[in-house]
Parts: sequence; C-alpha cells; structure tokens
Amino acid sequence: MARVRISHLYVSPGHNYFGHHGKPAGTAETIACERVTCVENRGIEGDRFFDYKENYKGQITFFDEAVYQRLCRELNVSDKEPDVFRRNVIIGGVDLNELIGKEFTLQGVRFRGTVECKPCYWMDGAFNAGAEEKLRGFGGLRAQILNTGELTLTEGTELVVHEQAMPG
Repeated sequence: MARVRISHLYVSPGHNYFGHHGKPAGTAETIACERVTCVENRGIEGDRFFDYKENYKGQITFFDEAVYQRLCRELNVSDKEPDVFRRNVIIGGVDLNELIGKEFTLQGVRFRGTVECKPCYWMDGAFNAGAEEKLRGFGGLRAQILNTGELTLTEGTELVVHEQAMPG
C-alpha cells in the first residue's frame, strides 16, 4: 500500500502522435479534468483510446510526477505542463515500473499494469530536445481497467497493490 497524489487528469479526444509517423503531429487538445470515468475493459470516457480495441493494454496511462519535475530541471524547461506527454493520470508517490504485471486499486478502481509507455521521438518536439532519451525506462505505465469507477484529483489517496502477478 502506498500513499499517492493525483496531480493531473487528462483526456484527449484525438490522436496527435499515434498513427502520425511520417506526418506532422496532430492538433487535438488535451483536456484537464477534475475527474475521469474509467469504464471496465473500454478505457476513459472521452479519451481517444476509449473502445480502441478489445483487451487493449493502454486503456489508461499513468505518468510519474517526479519524472516530469526531473525533466523540467535537467532540460531547463519551465513553460510546459505534463499534458504534453499525453498520459491520462499524473501521479506521485509510486514507482510505476513496479506495477507492470500487477493488479492495483486506486480510488476504488482496479487496474492491471501491462507495459511501460515507451517514449518516442515526438517527445523531443513536444517537450524539449533530449526528452525521449531521458524518458527511456521512465515513460509511464499503460494499464487495463478492470472495473468501472471514477478517479479524482487528490493530495493523498491509497494505492493498493495486489501482489500476485497477473497474466496480461
């Protein structure tokens, strides 16, 4: 069990990078939310990956707030918010890589951590040169949603890890 902070929640109705290889980035806005509705096996209502495909490993994505802050310092960036990384939940207080292959519960919603959100070349343009390299191994977490519920912004909430490794 860990005490975590959810500092930002985002949805985006359209893709800016996914499917844009060899073309310019898209211009779909990223919408900051005070709460998001997670729908079992479907994704987040209003997000581009909602109902994307059955058993999709990235129905929701998480990004470590400490990684964002570290990148701001190391790359001398003060004019970008974490929405540029196109992750849904910006969270502090947990090592997201430790959740790969595990089920965990956050605010009553159960998730299965599936894989790292691997950084791509778009990160250099979205954030700053060098971001892709510095994000390797720290790109965030893709997860599946195992029951319907809401996540809300909070200064402190419990994240419970269910220790058994789950097939993904």
